[in-house]
Amino acid sequence: MFFLDSSNPAEIQELFAWGVLAGVTTNPLILSRDAGCVDLEQRIREVLAASAGPVSVELTRETEAEMLEEARAYHAWAPERICVKVPFSEIGLKVTHALAQRGVLTNVTCVMSFNQAYLAALAGGAYVSIFSGRIRDMGYGAAPVIAQTRARLDRERLPAEIIVGSIRHLMDVNEALDAGAHVVTVPPAILRKMLHNPKTEETIREFNAAWEKRAK
Repeated sequence: MFFLDSSNPAEIQELFAWGVLAGVTTNPLILSRDAGCVDLEQRIREVLAASAGPVSVELTRETEAEMLEEARAYHAWAPERICVKVPFSEIGLKVTHALAQRGVLTNVTCVMSFNQAYLAALAGGAYVSIFSGRIRDMGYGAAPVIAQTRARLDRERLPAEIIVGSIRHLMDVNEALDAGAHVVTVPPAILRKMLHNPKTEETIREFNAAWEKRAK
């Protein structure tokens, strides 16, 4: 399925009307770009109102105690829908495990390797976010990481699901789905590109023109 990588409520509402989206992911970079100095709670509540499904909100503190406190605040905004996004690290694994034990939905983010993804799933992450574009920046493809992670999750019947993010090209979406991603989180611009094929548009014009020229 698809999640939308955005924190723009108007855009989110517009694209959810297509009926193809199942959730929203945000991160500090997206929020800084879309929302600027807007109060975070206010903006996330607007995102919740404009969407359906889980909404990921990322932790920005650095100590375990601070992250757990921040997570409790975010989760309280909408316990049924807020997914706490936990950056991968040693502390992040502790936080993920603690939150999972309390029944809080978590999305372990900034994952770049199979080893990290497997640890995140074992710690109790509901979602494991593998960053396709940033893996490619290191000089190798993300597909083997996704495929190996999916095979291990399925073999051990771990409940974690793979989210593939850092989507930069249309082919990144296809590659992620083919490799076994449960979810691809797409920026609005990439989602819109998925609409278009010149042959589709040519065919529709041909059909409509034929209808207009029909004998009356």
